[in-house]
Order: sequence, then C-alpha cells, then structure tokens
Amino acid sequence: MTLFVVRHAHAGERSSWMDDDQIRPLSDRGRTQADGIAAALAPFEPKRILSSPAKRCIQTVEPLASVLGHPVEADDRLQEATATDEVVTILDDLAGMDAVICSHGDIIPELLRHLVGLGMEPDRNLVWQKASVWTVERADGRWTSGRYQPPPDRG
Repeated sequence: MTLFVVRHAHAGERSSWMDDDQIRPLSDRGRTQADGIAAALAPFEPKRILSSPAKRCIQTVEPLASVLGHPVEADDRLQEATATDEVVTILDDLAGMDAVICSHGDIIPELLRHLVGLGMEPDRNLVWQKASVWTVERADGRWTSGRYQPPPDRG
C-alpha cells in the first residue's frame, strides 16, 4: 500500500483573506502546484483521494481526481485543528489501498510523527512545505518508509 500525504498548495496569505477561511482558494501559483502534484501522482493510480473540506485542499487534488476519474472525498478528519487520534483513523479506513490525503500544516506533521512511531523510516527530517508530498509505504502490515517530494515549483 502507498499513501500520498499532500499539504495543500499555495493559497495566498491567510491574514489578507477577509472571508471565511474555509473558502479561501488557491492562488495562481497554487493552481500551478496542484497541476504539478497531479502530474507526479497520476502514474501511481491511487484508488481514493481524500481531502480536508477546505476549498484550498480540495482544489489541490482536483486536477489529480480529474485525470484519474475519481471523486475528491471531503473528510472532516483532515480539517485543521482535528485531534491526531481522529486523523489516524483514516489509516485504518485506507488499509490495503493506494490513496491520497490532502490536509493542512497542523495535521500533516502530527500524522507524520504518528507514522514514524508506527515504523516509518523517513528519507529526511520531517518537513511539510505547502504543495509537498510524502510517499509512505506499508508492507506486511507495517509502515516502512517515507519519501519526501518538495513542492513542484521548488524541485
């Protein structure tokens, strides 16, 4: 099983957004990053795409969903400020299935630390830049490795 853990792409500055943060969209740069994420992950043909319901997260994985012909499944467990023990229940739901999850800068590090605690050996220090992807492998019921992919526009 392969799990792709995506932090949402660039969505401008939270402080300059005057409306509900849930509907803050991707910036032009973020849309370009989302296309790059789709190009990088589509060849792996993940079977499910789960996302925080925040617009910027959904927009980050929509290009991938479009290429694969899958829906983006909005999941409240990937929302900002969700307790780690609630977030990790997603891992059981996805057992044995290649999948993508897209979330926020407070959720991703907690999830990665949890995976390390379950045996994942990361290829570098844990980082989670916007539009970055962690590719996490599971074999024989154990999370084995994690590989970091920087944002598409950062190489």
